[in-house]
Amino acid sequence: MRYFIEVSYKGTHYHGWQRQPNGITVQEELERALGILLRAPVEIIGSSRTDAGVHAEQQFAHFDSEIPIASPERVTLGLNSLLPKDIAVPQIIPVRADVHSRFAATHRCYEYRIIFQKNSFLSELAHIFRPELDIQKMNEAAGLLLQYTDFECFSKIHTDVKTFLCTIEHAYWQKTRNGLTFYIKANRFLRGMVRAIVGTLLEVGQGKKTYADFEQLIMSKNRKNAAAQAPACGLFLVEVGYEWESIVL
Repeated sequence: MRYFIEVSYKGTHYHGWQRQPNGITVQEELERALGILLRAPVEIIGSSRTDAGVHAEQQFAHFDSEIPIASPERVTLGLNSLLPKDIAVPQIIPVRADVHSRFAATHRCYEYRIIFQKNSFLSELAHIFRPELDIQKMNEAAGLLLQYTDFECFSKIHTDVKTFLCTIEHAYWQKTRNGLTFYIKANRFLRGMVRAIVGTLLEVGQGKKTYADFEQLIMSKNRKNAAAQAPACGLFLVEVGYEWESIVL
């Protein structure tokens, strides 16, 4: 039987989503807890691979179990009792055996959150950025993202992806109570893409790059022309979409 697991986490103390030898990851913690409850080794495959320090308000993954889970609700309760306080599982959902959490996703939404001054409650959940920003210019440049599909210029180099094509549905900045939030939705994202976009748009907002510069760097397909990545602490995966009626048992 195949199951989807919905998970949220604060990424501050993890070396990203994907299991690796040099640090604790979200995937590792979930596999450990599931293995205890199901009394068998479990491998989970996530819909997205968030980097170290990046958070998720909604992430999905899938795993297989030879023995059907009689009560997903009970396993969910057990998981939450075993997991660290900064990882939570809202639900486990039985799905068709051929559904892959990454490839079946129709879209993903990220938010990047900026605050303008130190905040004791948000210091690990937002990027503190003090220079003045021209939000109108940042939104004008962000609008260009909807006109292109090749975003190699915002991808980490030496990645194993077969294509740099992404379809962005929306990308814009909005003022919040404490600062600014960047909202972006696409069918897929490249490694480091959102943080590279944010870092570059912050340069536009400070007058270091123009609208024309931003368009030129997209067309250049050269990562060296974009700005450094914005810090991980401000990035949240907030939604992963599926055509649920076609995948749920």
